[in-house]
Amino acid sequence: MLTFNGKLEIEDFYKVIFEDSKIQIDNSVLETVEKSFNFLKEFSEDKVIYGVNTGFGPMAQYKIKDSERIQLQYNLIRSHASGTGEPIAPMYVKAAMLARLNTLSLGHSGVHVSVIKLMTELINRNITPLIYTHGGVGASGDLVQLAHLALVLIGEGEVFYKGEKKATKDVFEAENLNPISVELREGLALMNGTSVMTGIGIVNTIYTRRLLDWMTASSAAINEIVKAYDDHLSFELNESKKHKGQRKIAEAMREHLKDSSLTRKREHHLYSKNDDISIFEDKVQEYYSLRCVPQILGPILDTLNNVENILIEEVNSANDNPIVNVEQKHVYHGGNFHGDYVSLEMDKLKIVTTKLSMLSERQLNYLLNARLNDMLPPFVNLGKLGLNFGMQGVQFTATSTTAENQMLSNPMYVHSIPNNNDNQDIVSMGTNAALITKNVIENAYEVMAIELITIIQAIEYLKVQTKVSSKTKKMYDEIRNLVPIFTEDVIMYPYVNKVKDYIMNH
Repeated sequence: MLTFNGKLEIEDFYKVIFEDSKIQIDNSVLETVEKSFNFLKEFSEDKVIYGVNTGFGPMAQYKIKDSERIQLQYNLIRSHASGTGEPIAPMYVKAAMLARLNTLSLGHSGVHVSVIKLMTELINRNITPLIYTHGGVGASGDLVQLAHLALVLIGEGEVFYKGEKKATKDVFEAENLNPISVELREGLALMNGTSVMTGIGIVNTIYTRRLLDWMTASSAAINEIVKAYDDHLSFELNESKKHKGQRKIAEAMREHLKDSSLTRKREHHLYSKNDDISIFEDKVQEYYSLRCVPQILGPILDTLNNVENILIEEVNSANDNPIVNVEQKHVYHGGNFHGDYVSLEMDKLKIVTTKLSMLSERQLNYLLNARLNDMLPPFVNLGKLGLNFGMQGVQFTATSTTAENQMLSNPMYVHSIPNNNDNQDIVSMGTNAALITKNVIENAYEVMAIELITIIQAIEYLKVQTKVSSKTKKMYDEIRNLVPIFTEDVIMYPYVNKVKDYIMNH
Protein backbone atom coordinates (compact mmCIF):
# COMPACT_ATOMS: atom_id res chain seq x y z
CA MET A 1 0.00 0.00 0.00
CA LEU A 2 1.36 3.39 -1.04
CA THR A 3 0.43 6.29 1.23
CA PHE A 4 -0.32 9.21 -1.05
CA ASN A 5 0.74 12.60 0.32
CA GLY A 6 0.96 14.77 -2.79
CA LYS A 7 4.53 13.93 -3.80
CA LEU A 8 5.49 11.14 -6.18
CA GLU A 9 8.74 9.62 -7.42
CA ILE A 10 9.48 7.25 -10.28
CA GLU A 11 9.50 4.36 -7.82
CA ASP A 12 5.92 5.17 -6.79
CA PHE A 13 4.77 5.01 -10.39
CA TYR A 14 6.57 1.69 -10.79
CA LYS A 15 4.80 0.23 -7.75
CA VAL A 16 1.35 1.35 -8.85
CA ILE A 17 1.68 0.70 -12.60
CA PHE A 18 3.89 -2.40 -12.73
CA GLU A 19 3.26 -4.00 -9.34
CA ASP A 20 -0.41 -2.99 -8.95
CA SER A 21 0.16 -1.45 -5.51
CA LYS A 22 -2.88 0.26 -4.05
CA ILE A 23 -2.81 3.86 -2.90
CA GLN A 24 -4.17 5.34 0.29
CA ILE A 25 -4.83 9.07 0.49
CA ASP A 26 -3.32 10.77 3.51
CA ASN A 27 -5.82 12.86 5.48
CA SER A 28 -3.61 15.91 5.07
CA VAL A 29 -4.20 15.76 1.31
CA LEU A 30 -7.96 15.75 1.74
CA GLU A 31 -7.71 18.70 4.13
CA THR A 32 -5.56 20.66 1.66
CA VAL A 33 -7.99 19.99 -1.20
CA GLU A 34 -10.97 20.96 0.97
CA LYS A 35 -9.35 24.27 1.95
CA SER A 36 -8.53 25.06 -1.66
CA PHE A 37 -12.10 24.34 -2.78
CA ASN A 38 -13.69 26.38 0.00
CA PHE A 39 -11.40 29.34 -0.65
CA LEU A 40 -12.04 29.38 -4.40
CA LYS A 41 -15.78 29.08 -3.91
CA GLU A 42 -15.81 32.11 -1.62
CA PHE A 43 -13.23 34.09 -3.61
CA SER A 44 -15.08 33.70 -6.92
CA GLU A 45 -18.44 34.98 -5.65
CA ASP A 46 -17.75 38.61 -6.58
CA LYS A 47 -14.81 38.27 -8.98
CA VAL A 48 -14.28 37.18 -12.56
CA ILE A 49 -12.37 33.88 -12.47
CA TYR A 50 -11.56 32.15 -15.73
CA GLY A 51 -13.41 28.90 -16.14
CA VAL A 52 -15.59 29.46 -13.07
CA ASN A 53 -17.85 32.23 -14.30
CA THR A 54 -16.48 32.82 -17.80
CA GLY A 55 -16.41 30.88 -21.04
CA PHE A 56 -13.28 29.05 -22.13
CA GLY A 57 -10.39 29.85 -24.43
CA PRO A 58 -11.24 32.56 -26.97
CA MET A 59 -14.77 32.73 -25.46
CA ALA A 60 -13.47 33.77 -22.06
CA GLN A 61 -14.91 37.26 -22.58
CA TYR A 62 -18.42 35.86 -22.13
CA LYS A 63 -19.70 36.06 -18.56
CA ILE A 64 -21.54 32.98 -17.36
CA LYS A 65 -24.64 33.30 -15.20
CA ASP A 66 -24.46 31.77 -11.74
CA SER A 67 -27.33 29.46 -12.67
CA GLU A 68 -25.34 28.09 -15.61
CA ARG A 69 -21.95 27.56 -13.96
CA ILE A 70 -22.38 23.84 -13.35
CA GLN A 71 -23.77 23.24 -16.84
CA LEU A 72 -20.68 25.03 -18.19
CA GLN A 73 -18.41 22.36 -16.68
CA TYR A 74 -20.48 19.49 -18.10
CA ASN A 75 -20.56 21.17 -21.51
CA LEU A 76 -16.78 21.53 -21.51
CA ILE A 77 -16.20 17.88 -20.65
CA ARG A 78 -18.68 16.47 -23.14
CA SER A 79 -17.73 18.71 -26.06
CA HIS A 80 -14.01 18.05 -25.70
CA ALA A 81 -14.26 14.26 -25.30
CA SER A 82 -13.47 14.12 -29.02
CA GLY A 83 -10.39 11.91 -29.31
CA THR A 84 -9.92 9.47 -32.16
CA GLY A 85 -7.43 6.82 -33.27
CA GLU A 86 -6.37 3.81 -31.24
CA PRO A 87 -7.08 3.60 -27.50
CA ILE A 88 -4.10 4.35 -25.29
CA ALA A 89 -3.10 1.17 -23.45
CA PRO A 90 -4.58 1.02 -19.92
CA MET A 91 -1.21 1.01 -18.12
CA TYR A 92 -0.32 4.38 -19.68
CA VAL A 93 -3.75 5.78 -18.81
CA LYS A 94 -3.32 4.57 -15.25
CA ALA A 95 -0.02 6.47 -15.07
CA ALA A 96 -1.80 9.57 -16.41
CA MET A 97 -4.49 9.21 -13.75
CA LEU A 98 -1.88 8.96 -11.02
CA ALA A 99 -0.12 12.06 -12.36
CA ARG A 100 -3.43 13.98 -12.51
CA LEU A 101 -4.39 12.86 -9.02
CA ASN A 102 -1.10 14.18 -7.71
CA THR A 103 -1.32 17.66 -9.21
CA LEU A 104 -4.93 18.06 -8.09
CA SER A 105 -3.88 17.06 -4.56
CA LEU A 106 -1.50 20.00 -4.21
CA GLY A 107 -4.29 22.41 -3.31
CA HIS A 108 -3.78 24.77 -6.25
CA SER A 109 -6.78 23.64 -8.30
CA GLY A 110 -9.85 24.24 -6.16
CA VAL A 111 -11.52 20.92 -6.99
CA HIS A 112 -14.14 19.20 -4.88
CA VAL A 113 -12.72 16.45 -2.67
CA SER A 114 -14.92 13.89 -4.45
CA VAL A 115 -12.51 14.11 -7.40
CA ILE A 116 -9.62 12.88 -5.28
CA LYS A 117 -11.63 10.09 -3.71
CA LEU A 118 -13.12 8.75 -6.94
CA MET A 119 -9.85 8.90 -8.89
CA THR A 120 -8.22 6.91 -6.09
CA GLU A 121 -10.93 4.27 -6.30
CA LEU A 122 -10.59 3.99 -10.06
CA ILE A 123 -6.82 3.53 -9.81
CA ASN A 124 -7.09 0.97 -7.04
CA ARG A 125 -9.79 -1.02 -8.81
CA ASN A 126 -8.08 -0.86 -12.24
CA ILE A 127 -11.01 0.91 -13.85
CA THR A 128 -9.29 2.73 -16.69
CA PRO A 129 -10.94 5.42 -18.84
CA LEU A 130 -11.00 4.95 -22.60
CA ILE A 131 -8.64 7.63 -23.92
CA TYR A 132 -7.61 7.87 -27.55
CA THR A 133 -4.20 8.63 -29.03
CA HIS A 134 -5.33 11.51 -31.25
CA GLY A 135 -6.54 14.85 -29.98
CA GLY A 136 -3.93 16.49 -27.80
CA VAL A 137 -1.91 19.52 -28.90
CA GLY A 138 -0.38 19.94 -25.44
CA ALA A 139 -1.04 23.65 -25.01
CA SER A 140 -3.91 23.96 -22.52
CA GLY A 141 -2.51 20.64 -21.49
CA ASP A 142 -4.01 17.41 -22.75
CA LEU A 143 -7.49 18.94 -23.12
CA VAL A 144 -9.04 16.27 -25.32
CA GLN A 145 -7.47 13.24 -23.69
CA LEU A 146 -8.15 14.50 -20.17
CA ALA A 147 -11.74 15.24 -21.19
CA HIS A 148 -12.15 11.48 -21.64
CA LEU A 149 -10.90 11.01 -18.07
CA ALA A 150 -13.28 13.71 -16.82
CA LEU A 151 -16.11 12.07 -18.77
CA VAL A 152 -15.65 8.89 -16.78
CA LEU A 153 -15.50 10.80 -13.50
CA ILE A 154 -18.95 12.26 -14.20
CA GLY A 155 -20.20 8.73 -14.84
CA GLU A 156 -20.25 8.83 -18.63
CA GLY A 157 -18.12 7.49 -21.48
CA GLU A 158 -16.38 4.12 -21.48
CA VAL A 159 -13.74 2.31 -19.45
CA PHE A 160 -11.54 -0.75 -19.62
CA TYR A 161 -12.58 -3.09 -16.82
CA LYS A 162 -11.36 -6.66 -16.29
CA GLY A 163 -9.93 -6.72 -19.79
CA GLU A 164 -13.08 -5.49 -21.53
CA LYS A 165 -14.36 -2.15 -22.78
CA LYS A 166 -17.60 -1.30 -20.99
CA ALA A 167 -19.93 1.63 -20.38
CA THR A 168 -18.84 3.64 -17.34
CA LYS A 169 -22.38 3.68 -16.01
CA ASP A 170 -22.55 -0.13 -15.89
CA VAL A 171 -19.16 -0.47 -14.20
CA PHE A 172 -20.02 2.17 -11.59
CA GLU A 173 -23.20 0.28 -10.78
CA ALA A 174 -21.31 -3.01 -10.48
CA GLU A 175 -18.65 -1.45 -8.25
CA ASN A 176 -21.10 0.71 -6.27
CA LEU A 177 -19.33 3.95 -7.26
CA ASN A 178 -20.85 7.41 -7.59
CA PRO A 179 -19.76 10.10 -10.07
CA ILE A 180 -17.94 13.18 -8.77
CA SER A 181 -19.79 16.25 -7.55
CA VAL A 182 -19.36 19.01 -10.11
CA GLU A 183 -19.50 22.04 -7.85
CA LEU A 184 -17.22 24.77 -9.18
CA ARG A 185 -14.56 24.14 -11.83
CA GLU A 186 -14.07 20.40 -11.77
CA GLY A 187 -14.32 20.10 -15.55
CA LEU A 188 -11.63 22.66 -16.31
CA ALA A 189 -9.36 21.56 -13.45
CA LEU A 190 -9.42 17.97 -14.67
CA MET A 191 -8.75 18.88 -18.29
CA ASN A 192 -6.25 21.74 -18.04
CA GLY A 193 -2.97 19.94 -17.45
CA THR A 194 -0.08 17.88 -18.72
CA SER A 195 -0.89 14.61 -16.98
CA VAL A 196 -1.45 12.37 -20.01
CA MET A 197 1.81 13.29 -21.72
CA THR A 198 3.60 13.09 -18.36
CA GLY A 199 2.10 9.74 -17.37
CA ILE A 200 2.99 8.22 -20.73
CA GLY A 201 6.42 9.82 -20.44
CA ILE A 202 7.11 8.27 -17.06
CA VAL A 203 6.21 4.78 -18.30
CA ASN A 204 8.48 5.51 -21.28
CA THR A 205 11.40 6.24 -18.95
CA ILE A 206 10.83 3.03 -16.99
CA TYR A 207 10.88 0.97 -20.18
CA THR A 208 13.88 2.86 -21.52
CA ARG A 209 15.92 2.19 -18.39
CA ARG A 210 15.12 -1.51 -18.66
CA LEU A 211 16.06 -1.44 -22.34
CA LEU A 212 19.33 0.31 -21.53
CA ASP A 213 20.15 -2.38 -18.96
CA TRP A 214 19.63 -5.10 -21.60
CA MET A 215 21.69 -3.13 -24.13
CA THR A 216 24.54 -2.73 -21.65
CA ALA A 217 24.49 -6.44 -20.86
CA SER A 218 24.34 -7.39 -24.54
CA SER A 219 27.23 -5.05 -25.35
CA ALA A 220 29.31 -6.66 -22.63
CA ALA A 221 28.42 -10.14 -23.91
CA ILE A 222 29.33 -9.40 -27.51
CA ASN A 223 32.69 -7.98 -26.38
CA GLU A 224 33.57 -11.15 -24.55
CA ILE A 225 32.41 -13.69 -27.14
CA VAL A 226 34.61 -12.01 -29.78
CA LYS A 227 37.50 -11.91 -27.26
CA ALA A 228 37.83 -8.13 -27.34
CA TYR A 229 40.56 -6.30 -25.45
CA ASP A 230 39.17 -4.91 -22.23
CA ASP A 231 41.07 -1.64 -21.92
CA HIS A 232 38.34 0.38 -23.66
CA LEU A 233 36.20 -0.42 -20.60
CA SER A 234 38.95 0.31 -18.08
CA PHE A 235 38.46 2.63 -15.14
CA GLU A 236 41.50 4.64 -16.16
CA LEU A 237 40.40 5.32 -19.72
CA ASN A 238 36.82 6.21 -18.86
CA GLU A 239 37.78 8.23 -15.79
CA SER A 240 39.82 10.45 -18.09
CA LYS A 241 36.52 11.69 -19.53
CA LYS A 242 34.25 13.67 -17.20
CA HIS A 243 30.81 12.45 -18.25
CA LYS A 244 28.99 10.51 -15.52
CA GLY A 245 26.97 8.38 -17.93
CA GLN A 246 30.03 7.08 -19.75
CA ARG A 247 31.69 6.18 -16.47
CA LYS A 248 28.57 4.38 -15.22
CA ILE A 249 28.17 2.33 -18.40
CA ALA A 250 31.84 1.32 -18.40
CA GLU A 251 31.56 0.38 -14.73
CA ALA A 252 28.47 -1.74 -15.40
CA MET A 253 30.20 -3.54 -18.27
CA ARG A 254 33.31 -4.20 -16.15
CA GLU A 255 31.08 -5.63 -13.44
CA HIS A 256 29.32 -7.79 -16.03
CA LEU A 257 32.62 -9.15 -17.34
CA LYS A 258 34.58 -9.48 -14.10
CA ASP A 259 34.58 -13.30 -14.15
CA SER A 260 34.78 -13.79 -17.92
CA SER A 261 37.64 -15.91 -19.24
CA LEU A 262 37.25 -14.63 -22.79
CA THR A 263 38.11 -10.91 -22.75
CA ARG A 264 41.80 -10.21 -23.31
CA LYS A 265 44.42 -7.98 -21.75
CA ARG A 266 46.25 -5.84 -24.25
CA GLU A 267 49.48 -6.21 -22.31
CA HIS A 268 49.38 -9.97 -22.79
CA HIS A 269 49.26 -9.75 -26.58
CA LEU A 270 50.36 -6.41 -27.97
CA TYR A 271 52.45 -4.77 -25.24
CA SER A 272 55.36 -7.12 -25.69
CA LYS A 273 58.05 -7.45 -28.36
CA ASN A 274 56.57 -7.94 -31.81
CA ASP A 275 59.64 -7.25 -33.92
CA ASP A 276 59.13 -10.27 -36.17
CA ILE A 277 55.50 -9.37 -37.08
CA SER A 278 54.62 -7.12 -40.00
CA ILE A 279 50.85 -7.74 -40.11
CA PHE A 280 48.76 -8.51 -37.05
CA GLU A 281 46.22 -11.27 -37.61
CA ASP A 282 43.96 -10.08 -34.81
CA LYS A 283 42.44 -6.62 -34.76
CA VAL A 284 44.48 -4.09 -32.81
CA GLN A 285 41.25 -2.29 -31.96
CA GLU A 286 37.63 -3.39 -32.19
CA TYR A 287 34.98 -1.78 -34.36
CA TYR A 288 33.26 1.24 -32.84
CA SER A 289 30.04 -0.65 -32.06
CA LEU A 290 32.08 -2.74 -29.61
CA ARG A 291 34.82 -0.35 -28.51
CA CYS A 292 32.79 2.87 -28.07
CA VAL A 293 29.83 1.50 -26.12
CA PRO A 294 30.44 3.66 -23.00
CA GLN A 295 30.72 6.75 -25.17
CA ILE A 296 27.48 5.86 -27.03
CA LEU A 297 25.34 4.58 -24.15
CA GLY A 298 26.71 7.16 -21.70
CA PRO A 299 24.81 10.09 -23.23
CA ILE A 300 21.70 7.91 -23.32
CA LEU A 301 21.98 7.27 -19.59
CA ASP A 302 22.62 10.94 -18.80
CA THR A 303 19.67 11.99 -20.97
CA LEU A 304 17.39 9.41 -19.38
CA ASN A 305 18.28 10.61 -15.90
CA ASN A 306 17.54 14.20 -16.86
CA VAL A 307 14.25 13.26 -18.53
CA GLU A 308 13.16 11.48 -15.34
CA ASN A 309 13.99 14.53 -13.24
CA ILE A 310 11.99 16.88 -15.47
CA LEU A 311 8.98 14.56 -15.56
CA ILE A 312 8.93 14.13 -11.79
CA GLU A 313 9.13 17.91 -11.42
CA GLU A 314 6.11 18.16 -13.74
CA VAL A 315 4.18 15.51 -11.82
CA ASN A 316 4.76 17.33 -8.55
CA SER A 317 3.80 20.72 -10.02
CA ALA A 318 0.52 22.55 -10.34
CA ASN A 319 -0.05 22.38 -14.08
CA ASP A 320 -3.54 23.74 -14.65
CA ASN A 321 -5.02 27.26 -14.89
CA PRO A 322 -5.86 29.35 -12.97
CA ILE A 323 -3.74 28.55 -9.93
CA VAL A 324 -5.31 28.87 -6.50
CA ASN A 325 -3.10 30.07 -3.66
CA VAL A 326 -4.81 29.72 -0.31
CA GLU A 327 -1.90 31.20 1.64
CA GLN A 328 -1.86 34.40 -0.43
CA LYS A 329 -5.66 34.35 -0.74
CA HIS A 330 -5.34 34.95 -4.45
CA VAL A 331 -5.99 33.30 -7.80
CA TYR A 332 -3.31 33.60 -10.50
CA HIS A 333 -3.99 33.25 -14.22
CA GLY A 334 -1.26 31.98 -16.52
CA GLY A 335 -0.09 29.00 -18.54
CA ASN A 336 1.18 26.21 -16.28
CA PHE A 337 -0.73 23.78 -18.48
CA HIS A 338 1.66 24.29 -21.38
CA GLY A 339 3.52 21.05 -22.18
CA ASP A 340 6.82 22.27 -23.61
CA TYR A 341 8.91 20.79 -20.80
CA VAL A 342 7.49 17.32 -21.41
CA SER A 343 7.49 17.62 -25.19
CA LEU A 344 11.17 18.52 -25.35
CA GLU A 345 12.16 15.72 -22.97
CA MET A 346 10.16 13.15 -24.93
CA ASP A 347 11.93 14.22 -28.13
CA LYS A 348 15.27 13.83 -26.37
CA LEU A 349 14.28 10.40 -25.11
CA LYS A 350 13.19 9.12 -28.50
CA ILE A 351 16.39 10.42 -30.12
CA VAL A 352 18.64 8.57 -27.68
CA THR A 353 16.46 5.45 -27.85
CA THR A 354 16.81 5.48 -31.61
CA LYS A 355 20.59 5.75 -31.19
CA LEU A 356 20.43 2.73 -28.89
CA SER A 357 18.53 0.76 -31.54
CA MET A 358 21.13 1.84 -34.11
CA LEU A 359 23.92 0.51 -31.89
CA SER A 360 22.06 -2.76 -31.41
CA GLU A 361 21.55 -3.10 -35.17
CA ARG A 362 25.27 -2.49 -35.84
CA GLN A 363 26.31 -5.05 -33.22
CA LEU A 364 23.87 -7.49 -34.80
CA ASN A 365 25.39 -6.82 -38.21
CA TYR A 366 28.86 -7.45 -36.81
CA LEU A 367 27.80 -10.88 -35.60
CA LEU A 368 26.04 -11.74 -38.85
CA ASN A 369 28.81 -10.63 -41.21
CA ALA A 370 31.50 -13.33 -41.21
CA ARG A 371 33.95 -11.01 -42.97
CA LEU A 372 33.73 -8.56 -40.08
CA ASN A 373 33.94 -10.90 -37.09
CA ASP A 374 36.12 -13.57 -38.76
CA MET A 375 34.99 -16.21 -36.28
CA LEU A 376 31.31 -17.01 -36.95
CA PRO A 377 29.58 -18.52 -40.01
CA PRO A 378 27.55 -16.11 -42.18
CA PHE A 379 24.33 -15.08 -40.41
CA VAL A 380 25.42 -17.26 -37.46
CA ASN A 381 24.04 -20.16 -39.49
CA LEU A 382 24.28 -23.33 -37.40
CA GLY A 383 22.87 -25.44 -40.23
CA LYS A 384 24.16 -26.21 -43.72
CA LEU A 385 25.53 -23.14 -45.50
CA GLY A 386 23.58 -22.46 -48.69
CA LEU A 387 20.67 -24.68 -47.68
CA ASN A 388 19.86 -22.98 -44.38
CA PHE A 389 19.60 -19.27 -43.61
CA GLY A 390 20.32 -18.86 -39.91
CA MET A 391 19.51 -15.31 -38.74
CA GLN A 392 19.42 -13.85 -42.26
CA GLY A 393 15.67 -13.24 -42.33
CA VAL A 394 15.37 -11.46 -39.00
CA GLN A 395 18.15 -9.04 -39.92
CA PHE A 396 15.76 -7.49 -42.42
CA THR A 397 13.31 -6.88 -39.58
CA ALA A 398 15.97 -5.28 -37.39
CA THR A 399 17.16 -3.04 -40.22
CA SER A 400 13.62 -2.00 -41.17
CA THR A 401 12.62 -1.28 -37.59
CA THR A 402 15.76 0.76 -36.94
CA ALA A 403 15.05 2.81 -40.06
CA GLU A 404 11.53 3.49 -38.80
CA ASN A 405 12.97 4.73 -35.51
CA GLN A 406 15.28 7.07 -37.37
CA MET A 407 12.30 8.56 -39.20
CA LEU A 408 10.19 8.81 -36.03
CA SER A 409 12.97 10.71 -34.26
CA ASN A 410 12.14 13.96 -36.00
CA PRO A 411 11.08 16.32 -33.18
CA MET A 412 7.47 17.12 -32.31
CA TYR A 413 8.60 20.00 -30.09
CA VAL A 414 9.02 22.33 -33.10
CA HIS A 415 5.82 21.25 -34.85
CA SER A 416 3.49 23.84 -33.38
CA ILE A 417 0.28 24.59 -35.30
CA PRO A 418 -1.90 27.49 -34.05
CA ASN A 419 -5.52 26.58 -33.28
CA ASN A 420 -8.43 27.49 -31.01
CA ASN A 421 -9.12 30.73 -32.94
CA ASP A 422 -5.41 31.47 -32.52
CA ASN A 423 -5.80 31.65 -28.75
CA GLN A 424 -3.43 28.69 -28.63
CA ASP A 425 -1.04 30.27 -31.10
CA ILE A 426 2.00 28.22 -30.06
CA VAL A 427 1.59 24.71 -28.70
CA SER A 428 3.81 21.87 -27.45
CA MET A 429 2.45 18.73 -29.14
CA GLY A 430 3.65 17.00 -25.97
CA THR A 431 1.19 14.12 -26.06
CA ASN A 432 2.12 13.31 -29.65
CA ALA A 433 5.79 13.43 -28.61
CA ALA A 434 5.17 11.02 -25.73
CA LEU A 435 3.17 8.58 -27.86
CA ILE A 436 5.71 8.55 -30.68
CA THR A 437 8.46 7.97 -28.12
CA LYS A 438 6.46 4.99 -26.85
CA ASN A 439 6.51 3.55 -30.39
CA VAL A 440 10.25 4.15 -30.72
CA ILE A 441 10.92 2.34 -27.44
CA GLU A 442 8.81 -0.66 -28.45
CA ASN A 443 10.61 -0.78 -31.80
CA ALA A 444 13.97 -0.73 -30.04
CA TYR A 445 12.92 -3.75 -27.98
CA GLU A 446 12.30 -5.64 -31.23
CA VAL A 447 15.82 -4.91 -32.47
CA MET A 448 17.22 -5.80 -29.06
CA ALA A 449 15.35 -9.13 -29.06
CA ILE A 450 16.84 -10.07 -32.44
CA GLU A 451 20.34 -9.19 -31.26
CA LEU A 452 19.91 -11.24 -28.08
CA ILE A 453 18.80 -14.32 -30.01
CA THR A 454 21.83 -13.90 -32.26
CA ILE A 455 24.22 -13.58 -29.32
CA ILE A 456 22.82 -16.81 -27.89
CA GLN A 457 23.28 -18.54 -31.25
CA ALA A 458 26.86 -17.27 -31.41
CA ILE A 459 27.63 -18.64 -27.96
CA GLU A 460 26.13 -21.94 -29.12
CA TYR A 461 28.35 -22.07 -32.20
CA LEU A 462 31.52 -21.10 -30.32
CA LYS A 463 30.74 -23.53 -27.49
CA VAL A 464 31.81 -20.99 -24.86
CA GLN A 465 28.96 -21.48 -22.39
CA THR A 466 31.46 -22.33 -19.65
CA LYS A 467 33.83 -19.48 -20.52
CA VAL A 468 31.48 -16.51 -20.62
CA SER A 469 30.88 -14.43 -17.52
CA SER A 470 28.29 -15.57 -15.01
CA LYS A 471 26.05 -12.65 -16.00
CA THR A 472 26.25 -13.56 -19.69
CA LYS A 473 25.57 -17.20 -18.78
CA LYS A 474 22.46 -16.15 -16.86
CA MET A 475 21.31 -14.13 -19.87
CA TYR A 476 22.09 -17.08 -22.14
CA ASP A 477 19.99 -19.42 -19.97
CA GLU A 478 17.05 -16.99 -19.87
CA ILE A 479 16.91 -16.58 -23.64
CA ARG A 480 17.67 -20.25 -24.35
CA ASN A 481 14.59 -21.13 -22.29
CA LEU A 482 12.56 -19.15 -24.84
CA VAL A 483 14.22 -20.15 -28.12
CA PRO A 484 15.72 -23.42 -29.37
CA ILE A 485 19.07 -23.94 -31.06
CA PHE A 486 18.35 -22.99 -34.67
CA THR A 487 20.07 -25.63 -36.82
CA GLU A 488 17.12 -26.08 -39.17
CA ASP A 489 15.14 -23.11 -40.49
CA VAL A 490 12.02 -22.37 -38.46
CA ILE A 491 9.32 -19.72 -38.46
CA MET A 492 11.08 -16.93 -36.58
CA TYR A 493 8.48 -14.33 -35.68
CA PRO A 494 7.00 -16.17 -32.67
CA TYR A 495 10.45 -16.35 -31.08
CA VAL A 496 11.26 -12.70 -31.72
CA ASN A 497 7.93 -11.70 -30.18
CA LYS A 498 8.45 -14.03 -27.24
CA VAL A 499 11.90 -12.60 -26.46
CA LYS A 500 10.64 -9.03 -26.93
CA ASP A 501 7.85 -9.66 -24.45
CA TYR A 502 10.27 -11.24 -22.00
CA ILE A 503 12.83 -8.46 -22.00
CA MET A 504 10.14 -5.76 -21.79
CA ASN A 505 8.81 -7.42 -18.66
CA HIS A 506 12.02 -8.47 -16.92
